[in-house]
Amino acid sequence: MQITRQDILDYLRRHSQATVKELGEHLKLTSTGIRQHLTVLERDGLVDAREERGHVGRPALVYRLTSNGDALFPKKYDALANALIEESRRQLGADTVQQLMKSVAARFADPYMPRLEGRPTAERVVETVKVLQERGCLSDCSGEGEDFVIKQHTCPFPNVAARNSAVCALDVEFIRRLVGSDARLTASLLRGDPSCIFRVRPRESVAVVRS
Repeated sequence: MQITRQDILDYLRRHSQATVKELGEHLKLTSTGIRQHLTVLERDGLVDAREERGHVGRPALVYRLTSNGDALFPKKYDALANALIEESRRQLGADTVQQLMKSVAARFADPYMPRLEGRPTAERVVETVKVLQERGCLSDCSGEGEDFVIKQHTCPFPNVAARNSAVCALDVEFIRRLVGSDARLTASLLRGDPSCIFRVRPRESVAVVRS
């Protein structure tokens, strides 16, 4: 990150918002120079601007960090998640942690269920991949015989999974709920495979086998 642009991001992080004039006074740069840097930051999706009407004159453009811009600043979510999982395992036991993961997966899945319920498995698999992509995971799907295969090429919790593989149960349960059928993890990034592979058995096939 270019130094002046980082200074702009730092200022916005501290003050939540700023005008071109305020940034220029802080960085001792002309308005033209500040706007050039802001244009690049807007292009990269790190800041956005909105008009804010004052008491007199034309509305001023006020700049703020986007969620992507805020994400550049260090967070300790991974450390917190690992500590919570490890302490839960110590106090409650591994089986209870597994059940907790499944409950969290259900909570994650609930907002998406209106998009999925009542649809055949093939459509749910395709929509599940869209959900995974919306959540930032590079994913795709294909058919293999009667089954479907979902490949997840990026892990949603890489720094947590590296220390606590229990979160894999969360991912499996999340996908199982979305597809509405049996889903099994047959390959894993954590084990060194090129992707996490979830094999989905259509519920229509399961019903035929049981009958």
